[in-house]
This record gives sequence, C-alpha cells and structure tokens, in this order.
Amino acid sequence: MVITRAGFKPVISTLNAAALGLNVDIGVVDKTRQLLGPTRHQPKKMPALSATDTSKFYQSLTELSPTHLCMKLLILTGLRSRPVRYATVDQFDGDIWIIPGEMMKGKRGTTEDFRVPLSKEAQSVVADAMSISRDGFLFPSIRKGVISDSTLSKHMRDKELPGVPHGFRSTLRTWAAENKHSREAAELQLAHKFGNNVEHAYYRTDIIDERAQLLIKWYAFLEGKA
Repeated sequence: MVITRAGFKPVISTLNAAALGLNVDIGVVDKTRQLLGPTRHQPKKMPALSATDTSKFYQSLTELSPTHLCMKLLILTGLRSRPVRYATVDQFDGDIWIIPGEMMKGKRGTTEDFRVPLSKEAQSVVADAMSISRDGFLFPSIRKGVISDSTLSKHMRDKELPGVPHGFRSTLRTWAAENKHSREAAELQLAHKFGNNVEHAYYRTDIIDERAQLLIKWYAFLEGKA
C-alpha cells in the first residue's frame, strides 16, 4: 500500500479493503501520520499591490497588446491567471463569460463551469482582445499558444512593482471587505468556497447580479471615479 505525505491518503482505502474482507491494518494512516510527524507546509502569501497602487497600475495599461489587455481583464475580474490567459472567443456572450470547468481550479471532471459577470469596461477589453486574437485565443503569445504567466509577472517586475499578478485577487478581496461588499459576493467572484460543508451543500446560487455590482464599483475605483 502506498501512502502520500501530502494528506496521508492511501491509494486504496483501508476501510474499503477491510469491508471486502482483506487483511489490512485500518490504523495504518494514523500510524504513518505519527511516524512522519506534523506537516511543515505553510500557505504562501502572494505579494500584492495596495488598491491605490493597483488603480495607478491599471490606468497605465493603455496598449492594444496581449500583455496589457490580459492584465486588465485579470484585474477587473479577480480571476486566476490560467482561465484568463486561456480565454477563447466562444466563451463570451454579451456581459457573461462562461469559463469551462476544466479551466478552473478544482478536481478534474467534477468542477462546474464558472459564470463571470462583465462590466462595460471588461466587455470593452474583451472586444479589443478579440481584434488581436489568434486561433481563437484572446491573448496569444508572440510565437504560438497563449501568453505565459511569466510574461505578466515580468511586466510587473519591469515596472518595479512589489506584487505579482495573482496578488490582484487579494487586492480585490481586501477592497471588497473595506467597502462593505458581502462576503458571499467577494468569495464567489474569486471562485472560493466559504463556510462549512452544510453551507456548501445548500448554497446553490452564484449571485451573479450582486457580483456584477461589485465589479462595476471596483472598476469605478480603478479609474478613480469612485
């Protein structure tokens, strides 16, 4: 039986094996946990710009280029880099962006498609990106495929900014809390789960209208209109 350190999960469940009448030690996971000791993994916080610095940076993104447009959509929506970089023309329908489940963080085959509300500004960014799209991808790289995460990070380093693209998610979350937007809207926009398992089971709405209002106000802040 093979046991992985990250989570100490046996490849074949010991309980299932015992139920089948196989000769197994059902305490093997606990024993292994004691042998290996406590895990040392510590969540790493991504460096993030303040909301004010994010606003200044957003207003500097004026080029009709994959890097600038991708960065703008990333900031406007608070999404992870991968679904934004791999966005395709056919995922957009007016003010709604439907991201396939396989592009979202989660267990493969069980993660549902994710709906994203688009502000007028985000729709404008998408329209500009469609004008430079290639092979159906909104943000193509110079040679082939899509723009890389390292390209976005390099752009911020070249600007000598103390943050990374992923950090804009933290910036949006903090700004939403400070401006009294609901926890549910902020967490769902970031595609986060919240609450306990019971809450997960009963929360069947993506409150897309409330999230749309959050992103409209977020854009107004970014442009200095709030």
